[in-house]
Amino acid sequence: MTKISLCSTAFLAAALSVPGALMAQANQGYWTGPGGAVWKSSSACVRASYWSPAMATSECDPDLVPRPAAAPAPAPAPAPRAAAPAAPAPAMKPAPAPAAPVAKPAAPKPRTVTATLTELFPTGGATLSPAARARIDKEVLEPMRGLSSISLIHVDGHTDRLGSHEANQKLSERRAAAVANYLVSKGADRSKIETLGSGKTNPIKSCPDQKDRKKLAECLAPNRRVIVQVTGMPR
Repeated sequence: MTKISLCSTAFLAAALSVPGALMAQANQGYWTGPGGAVWKSSSACVRASYWSPAMATSECDPDLVPRPAAAPAPAPAPAPRAAAPAAPAPAMKPAPAPAAPVAKPAAPKPRTVTATLTELFPTGGATLSPAARARIDKEVLEPMRGLSSISLIHVDGHTDRLGSHEANQKLSERRAAAVANYLVSKGADRSKIETLGSGKTNPIKSCPDQKDRKKLAECLAPNRRVIVQVTGMPR
């Protein structure tokens, strides 16, 4: 055999012995055979007399081999951050209430002043006494001052039932004219005055017949009257 062949053979033998040596070193607490394989008896590895638990292998004594430490549990994923609350929508301002319509002042309405002037005249008479004129001043002319303008003055004369219908009609007209003339003398506009005679058709008091005509005339006195109605605009 040449020198080169001897070297090659030696190198190959050395290479083949390395795995067995490594296996024998891994199983150093057990009896091993050629190639480092552990001897077994009834499927149990045969321990060397110097065996100690530190020499246990996973093949022979798996319960004594310390288990690798469990990998640490992954850190919990951070909790998702709560989304920032959306900014509240700006409060809607209520629309301003429409302005209340300004009420127009009511147009003034015509006003009527009425005065019933009883017992102005004696029986059968149409002449105004001073007392009768004073009553007209107070009950007609004074209220007329509260009117800014006058559109109508209506004067209606009346009588009692004594006498004929024709005579009382004319008498009632004269009484209305007497009051109208007095009003004109106090400044009333004659063009705004109308007179009417109602005679004895509208009595306001009823009296029984009696022989004493004087007492009967006194009882019927309220019927001898003049009604004055003044219509105009208030001040």
